[in-house]
Order: sequence, then C-alpha cells, then structure tokens
Amino acid sequence: MKLLIIEDEPKIARALKTGFAQEHATTELCYDGASGLAAAESDDYDVIVLDRMLPEMDGMEVCHKLRSRDITTPIIMLTAKGRTEDKIDGLNTGADDYLVKPFSFDELLARIHALMRRPKPAISDILTVSNLTLDTRSFAVKRADKSITLSSTEFALLEYLMRRNGQTLSKETILQQVWDYDSDVLPNTVEAYIGYLRKKIDKPFKEPALIHTVRGFGYKMSVSS
Repeated sequence: MKLLIIEDEPKIARALKTGFAQEHATTELCYDGASGLAAAESDDYDVIVLDRMLPEMDGMEVCHKLRSRDITTPIIMLTAKGRTEDKIDGLNTGADDYLVKPFSFDELLARIHALMRRPKPAISDILTVSNLTLDTRSFAVKRADKSITLSSTEFALLEYLMRRNGQTLSKETILQQVWDYDSDVLPNTVEAYIGYLRKKIDKPFKEPALIHTVRGFGYKMSVSS
C-alpha cells in the first residue's frame, strides 16, 4: 500500500506516517498544498490523505486540480469542519470520502481499505499525443501513421511520458517509475534514453517536437514547449 499524506500539522502527519508504517504501508509526507499537488501528479499512489486547510493551496483546490487533470487516485479529505454543507462541498470537489477531526486511526485505515477495494477506472490501451499513438497491448507506436520501432525500455519510457502528458517529470521520478529498483542506472541514463526517443519520434518528422527539456526540473511531453 502506497499513500500520500498532505497534512500541514507535523504532529498529525508524523503520527499517521508511524501508524501506516506499522501496517507495512509506504508513505510520503507533504506539508502544504502546492508540494502535495506536485507529488500527486508525479507519482502513483493507492490513496491520498488530504487535509482541507493547507498553506500555499488549500485541500479543496488541490482536489479540484487533480480531478481536472484526470488523476483518479482515491482521496480522503480530513478537516475540522464537520457541517453537512462542508462535507458536500468536499465530495462535490472530487473527494471520495470525508473524515472529520479528531478521528481514530483505525477508522481512517478502514476507510482507506474500503477505497482500495473499489474497482479502478479502466485505462485505455491506446495513448495519443498529437499525431503520436502508442498501443499498450500490441506495443505498436506510430507518428503520422508511420510505424516506429522501440526497445522495451524506450517503450516503457514513452508510455510513462504519454500517460503524464503536460506534466514536468524529474529524472529521479522517471528512474523510479520506468526502471526496476535493482537496475544499475544513473540519472544520465534518463538523458540517454530521452535522446534515443527524440531521434525516433521527433527528429524524423517535420512537425513540432513532443519531448521537451524543462531546464532545472526535468522533461515533459507536450504539443507545445
């Protein structure tokens, strides 16, 4: 179980992390809405535990932005606001569940397990960015109806970039998501494979590039730079 906890009260955040560790769950902590949003966009989690009142960006806005960007990770919103109207607002913004502070850890854990039992949304087999398509079942890649041959690692990297179209991804995040944890790779491995992909999906075509370097941050796939 992999969880993202977005909570600005350090005591609560650390207590949750300790509790989930005892359940053999992997957790990441963020203490403000902006960093929580960035984490939720750059990695995959089973459930997001999201406080409503946060610095930088409140939980309602974080939830709204995630849903508007088609990120469907289940969200449990935590708040001291227990009015029915507050609960309705949170659920209508895109939260899957709503838990009022103070709460018991056992109840939170039970609600997380309930969310994880829900069927996950179907993921399309065909990914498309501009005139580039990738079929995850047949492993076929085409741009402008021209077939492109990729190695297994190039294919995995391209799929990851296309599924996060428009998002800036750091080298470290790409390494964690595309390469196995026991692989002997370094950050410049990402640079090398980005170069391989560019030679195959961008340079042969007289069209705008789809893979972009975001200097100081990483890479992103986008129709525009």
